[in-house]
Amino acid sequence: MIQAKRMEAFGTSIFTEIKKMKEEFIQRTGKEVIDFSIGSPNIAPASFIIDTMKEKMNDPENWKYAITDMDEMKEAIQQWYKDRYQVDLSYEEMICVSGSQQALSVLPMAICDPEDIVLVPDPYYPIFSDGPKIAGAKVHYMPLKEENQYLIQFDEIDEEIAKKAKLMVVSYPNNPTCAIAPDSFYEELIAFAHKYNILVLHDNAYSELVFDGKKGKSFLSFPKAKEIGVELNSFSKTFGMAGARLGVCVGNKEMIKAFDTLKSNMDYGIFKPIQYAAIEALKNGKESIQSTCLAYQRRRDAMVKAFKEIGWNIPSTPATMFMWAKIPDSYTDSMAFVEDLLEKAGVVMTPGQAFGQEGKRYVRIALVQDEQEIYKAAQQIKEAKIF
Repeated sequence: MIQAKRMEAFGTSIFTEIKKMKEEFIQRTGKEVIDFSIGSPNIAPASFIIDTMKEKMNDPENWKYAITDMDEMKEAIQQWYKDRYQVDLSYEEMICVSGSQQALSVLPMAICDPEDIVLVPDPYYPIFSDGPKIAGAKVHYMPLKEENQYLIQFDEIDEEIAKKAKLMVVSYPNNPTCAIAPDSFYEELIAFAHKYNILVLHDNAYSELVFDGKKGKSFLSFPKAKEIGVELNSFSKTFGMAGARLGVCVGNKEMIKAFDTLKSNMDYGIFKPIQYAAIEALKNGKESIQSTCLAYQRRRDAMVKAFKEIGWNIPSTPATMFMWAKIPDSYTDSMAFVEDLLEKAGVVMTPGQAFGQEGKRYVRIALVQDEQEIYKAAQQIKEAKIF
């Protein structure tokens, strides 16, 4: 058999499946599809970010291997974290990554041995679970319930599991549930991690997409967090640089060193023009961050209003670029709903069960269409009489 045994734990990505469904529908019907599935931002980076990258691409020297992160890049990250989150970082406490996905897939290999236990929320972004599986670790899921505001309930984690756990993956603002966490949650998380000697990997990709005047925080801004964990931050959602594949991993020096050692055997660093564009984004991107956040907030408001008018009451998400919505009781699960929605209304979303068993009665809706398309989608769903 050609395929490795570890591949038995993996299937085709849900986004690949949805793309195939969408293409087959278009080919069969000739109709257009309004796509709310994958969270690929359609808000472009600020022009000065694009211009910087263009300029730096014209320098032949920048086409050589970067190998390591540029000092100017580290300085910009250092200043950003200090100004934005009041967190001090040394150069040894940071590393650039080819998108948060790289860190989420490689870091578990650097710190987990086969059979180690990794605590993962459910529902979860797929790589939260897949990364530990690639490393051969065992995944123990922590249910996120609506009645608990989708927060991890630490007192419900079996003590024997906690004692054996090596790593915990946490993410707020949360994808896919869109939940945000209060300060008390982070204090409880850090105390729990210290008590059981568990390392924490906090995905903070959506800290700049918090709505209604509120501001996201950094896990590392809380006392003793850096002693037990690292945090990921992304340029994809914050600055619209999704295709550039750039993020940062910051925090615990030993975790960063282990990750850096393994990563150095896998790639040759981040393309320098991307680093230069990111430096400009960190230094001068405050206004673009605010305008991007407001754009997603307007889309959220439009979706809540438009879908309520057709009988689908969707909670007003407090953060991220998604909505997390319950499906009608008449459907067996979210995949059945998604298939029916595409077939009858020409609208596609992501089934919640793709994010774990706790998502079976939900769909995730990406706010990647403008208000006009949102109202158009609502009208098509209304005409399909799904609600």
